[in-house]
Amino acid sequence: MDDILLETEEKMTAAIANMEKRFLNIRAGRANPSILNGVVVPYYGVDTPLVQLATISIPEARQLCIKPFDKSTIGAIEKAIYEANVGLTPNNNGETIILNIPALTEETRREYVKQAKAISEEAKIALRNIRQDANTGIKKLELPEDSIKDGQDQVQELIQKYNKIVEEKAKEKETELMTV
Repeated sequence: MDDILLETEEKMTAAIANMEKRFLNIRAGRANPSILNGVVVPYYGVDTPLVQLATISIPEARQLCIKPFDKSTIGAIEKAIYEANVGLTPNNNGETIILNIPALTEETRREYVKQAKAISEEAKIALRNIRQDANTGIKKLELPEDSIKDGQDQVQELIQKYNKIVEEKAKEKETELMTV
């Protein structure tokens, strides 16, 4: 039973980590290179993540600067940013690509908060599925009924702990998004 509980806690921790990773893609009006994590550039016939083809820096609070290692890829990088639909327009000066991050409007902030809530809800669903798998695994063990009940109670304590973490992280992200 200890193995099931340990595995359950590991899976729940992974669900929280996944939620936090997805939260990084919701921008809060500041430049953050993680906005470009999903951008994939066709490079010599191979789809390559942008971070492997260029240096991404933050010269100002609302600006990203992309400096490709190979200048011949600048057009492909620019096109990939357009196609990735990150909501930013690349400005190409021949050597670098500048992305200006617009100030967020109230409406945009509310939309981002909705996205954050949806991500946190998906994390809660993942936690519930993990709990269900753990309870099923515990029931399959040939143990006395009291031991099974104790195991299920421990799983319930875990899900309550991790649901609380999800709610705290979601509230933090909402506060970050709504702060002007």
